[in-house]
Amino acid sequence: MILIDRPYISDFLKRTIEENGLAVADTPEARAMGFDGETFMVPEEEAVKRLRASEHPAFYTPSEEALRWIARSASGSPYAERIDRFKDKVRFRDMLRNLYPDFVYREVPIGDLDALDIRDLPFPLVMKPASGFFSIGVYRIERPEDWRPALDAFGAEMARAGGVYPEEVLRTTSVILEECIEGDEFAVDAYFDAEGEPVILNILEHPYASASDVSDRVYVSSKRIIEKNLQPFTHFLAEVGRLSGVRNFPLHTELRRRPDGILMPIEINPLRFGGWCTTADMTFHAYGFNAYLFFQEQRRPDWDSILQAREGRIYSIIVLNNSTGVPLDAIASFDYERLAARFEKIFELRKVDHKRYLIFGFLFAETREKNRGELEWILNSNLREFVTFEEGGTGGAS
Repeated sequence: MILIDRPYISDFLKRTIEENGLAVADTPEARAMGFDGETFMVPEEEAVKRLRASEHPAFYTPSEEALRWIARSASGSPYAERIDRFKDKVRFRDMLRNLYPDFVYREVPIGDLDALDIRDLPFPLVMKPASGFFSIGVYRIERPEDWRPALDAFGAEMARAGGVYPEEVLRTTSVILEECIEGDEFAVDAYFDAEGEPVILNILEHPYASASDVSDRVYVSSKRIIEKNLQPFTHFLAEVGRLSGVRNFPLHTELRRRPDGILMPIEINPLRFGGWCTTADMTFHAYGFNAYLFFQEQRRPDWDSILQAREGRIYSIIVLNNSTGVPLDAIASFDYERLAARFEKIFELRKVDHKRYLIFGFLFAETREKNRGELEWILNSNLREFVTFEEGGTGGAS
């Protein structure tokens, strides 16, 4: 069953639901998002019964906000407990403690951060909300002298984001402080089937502009990336499945391969693939199969066949986050067409109300290996050349 909620559902997922008659829980949130009485809608009371009737119900949502409905409808159930074990970053670390016994982390209430004795913290460290989304409130803090500026920036960002996302999505009461995980970063869409076996639907590498960069600007996938990582990432997910006991369970995993080769998870987001219908839609653009349907129908990609015609191509998701150095409320508009002209092949350009959702949008692109400079450019761009300012706004240096 599909749970629809704010803030977004892509046209591709909506067509997938309508053309295949996939069951959608008939909630007020689904109706607000444009699903209104279709024959495949399941009354909310029946959806709750299905949720509680099985220890491993097969639910999918494109939205973090739908976790509120799960928490309310399945409160106290083993299913709700499993979801929270992934969503809560501290409980997630606790679950995997035996795999990584030397990994240092701790939870701190936000109200205690100002008075925290930082002398024993493992600098460099990462600070992030105990439950978060889209790298909001994520800060890499290199040295003790960087602690206070990071707290100030964190407080300002959380104040802005708290009015956009609910507490179930972005928890504003506590943070997790953890040691930095070095190495190449990846994002993985996958699901655990009815037998608890992991099935990988896409692998994307997440390059950064610098060591201090924690943004979500660029994700790339290719034949090389998938062939190199499919087997070790499947083995890693099998270990996660063994510890969590999940089945019929979609997820979006972020992890790093350390210089010593060990795979270290950053987080695992339950019941969805990439946020805002990004990575699953990109999978269809790039590899020609529908990840939403593959989960619903318990199908596995034939990667050997799929990758045969993908040599020399890079498939990317570009997140147009605000790197201009100018507050979003001072920005009047974004020139999407001018940006798109910088890329050789665009699958989709997805515009977002930046004043409401804190980003400008998403770009889905295909790039030839020999032209990967366009990806290096956007990774490092501050996007200022594409914005216009409100009257009285600032165009000063960032």
